[in-house]
Amino acid sequence: MGTLVAAADIGSNTAHMLVADVTPTGLRRIVNESEWLSLGEVVKREGHIPKKEAERLLFTLKSFADTASSYKVDALYVFATEAMRRAANHREILKEIKSKVGVKVDLISPAREAELSLRGASVDCPVDGHTLLVEAGGGSVQVADCRDGLIVAERSLPIGTGTLIAASKVTQPASPEMVAQVKLNISRALEEVADFAPPQRVVACGGVARGVWRALHPDGEPSLQAEEIEYLAWDAARLPTATISARYSVKLKRAQTLLPGALVYLGVLGVFAQTEMLVSEYGVREGAVLEIADGREERWRKR
Repeated sequence: MGTLVAAADIGSNTAHMLVADVTPTGLRRIVNESEWLSLGEVVKREGHIPKKEAERLLFTLKSFADTASSYKVDALYVFATEAMRRAANHREILKEIKSKVGVKVDLISPAREAELSLRGASVDCPVDGHTLLVEAGGGSVQVADCRDGLIVAERSLPIGTGTLIAASKVTQPASPEMVAQVKLNISRALEEVADFAPPQRVVACGGVARGVWRALHPDGEPSLQAEEIEYLAWDAARLPTATISARYSVKLKRAQTLLPGALVYLGVLGVFAQTEMLVSEYGVREGAVLEIADGREERWRKR
């Protein structure tokens, strides 16, 4: 056994914890669990994290901390991303987590989020040469221009699935007007990366990408064609959530993200004149545990 570490992120769709055994040759997932909280959509609508959602978050993090303790991990690192960054009451929430759960949450920047995602995605996807790394979450989409495994430019775009659902008032089935509004919001946001050069490849990571990938490729083939993603967007737009869930064997909450998620990735592929993308099984949490294990992440807390 190598180094046993845990990382948990408070994302815009889910709070998610990974316990992994990290060795010089890679990592092995031991615990990989999540709780759907929809904080991105809530914060977009309310501007803050309401009491009910805060209580659910505290309960989830207490469960994560207990799990980490039960495995006697060498380190537990907890961090938060876009939804927490945007919540008007994030300072109060983070103080409450520290007081009631006993863990310090690192509120990371979009640039740091992209760095950890690249480290994780590099486990199973090529990042040599010129790679565009795209991670769509519930609150935002991180787009990183990478050259030979290093990020040379990155942007955080406010078009995460929860943000798009709230801003465009998307329901299922989605009307043509709803779909058109989502596409318009995506198109406007992607103007921020118009100065990025066309890459050799697009690599996607994160829960939204994996949801699209698993819906279309239950066999695990990592390369998704634009035509496949376009079909998923068309099909999801015309169906109620329960039917999407049953047809594509995804959870109800994940089913709600397939339409906006597919449209985001179609938009990215279109802007950069790409016809396919690779989807990584790994991402920000795996990047965090790898950095903890090799001593590069200083913000983790020993148990």
